[in-house]
Amino acid sequence: MITRTWRGVWSPQLKNRRDVDVYLPDSYRGGNRHYPVVYVQDGQNLSDPEQAFAGTWQIERALDELAARDFEAIVVGIHHGGRRRLLEYSPYPDRRHGGGDADLYLAFLVDTLMPRVDRFFRTRRERDATVILGSSMGGLLSLYGFFRYPSVFGRAGVMSPSIWYGQAAILDFIAEAQTSTGRLYVDVGTAEGVGTLRDARRLGRLLVRKGFTRERRGRGRGSASRRAADRAVLRYLEEPGGRHSEADWARRVGPALEFLLG
Repeated sequence: MITRTWRGVWSPQLKNRRDVDVYLPDSYRGGNRHYPVVYVQDGQNLSDPEQAFAGTWQIERALDELAARDFEAIVVGIHHGGRRRLLEYSPYPDRRHGGGDADLYLAFLVDTLMPRVDRFFRTRRERDATVILGSSMGGLLSLYGFFRYPSVFGRAGVMSPSIWYGQAAILDFIAEAQTSTGRLYVDVGTAEGVGTLRDARRLGRLLVRKGFTRERRGRGRGSASRRAADRAVLRYLEEPGGRHSEADWARRVGPALEFLLG
């Protein structure tokens, strides 16, 4: 695994700076292959225990295990905005917490950061090779980004999403949005709380009504990948006993990425 870090990347949309970590597969060296890209929120939690909030996702180990099975991608870990995290990751303001700056954050991601990543690295730029992923508020942001920018993101990983934020207005937005083709991964732990589990189930039912087809396990990787480009495919997972923590997301991120990169 090769890691590059950009310090203090400026966002003209948000008027602030943040660090960005880029994880490249070992096969990146000395070749000319282009790779799909996964844009991950809360990037400081991916691998460095000194920066992580409460443990890491052990992303390097997960990516090495995936590479051994021929699933390779460039992963871009975008550090959050510190005290502005809730504001930047929320599509709609919450009565208690405020916020609602997700459109500015996504504009930074799409219009500033992604062109920079494409300029410096060998990326595949088609939507079916562009993934947005996050957990908790980052999961909410990734879900919103998938529907807000359907021409950019063809796949999204939504882990333990904070559907409750902004009075669950994200569900109304999705209900009115045009259904995107591609792949959508949604998960939740059964020990995350009654409200979180209920909201995840509401989201799952809504996506099926919107035309997403639940993944059928046991199909070949090639045929599944071809179908995913033509229609909307959903993997919905409830992990028994799973909690709202970095350790739980670390346990699930490998299978999530395998589905999203398949």
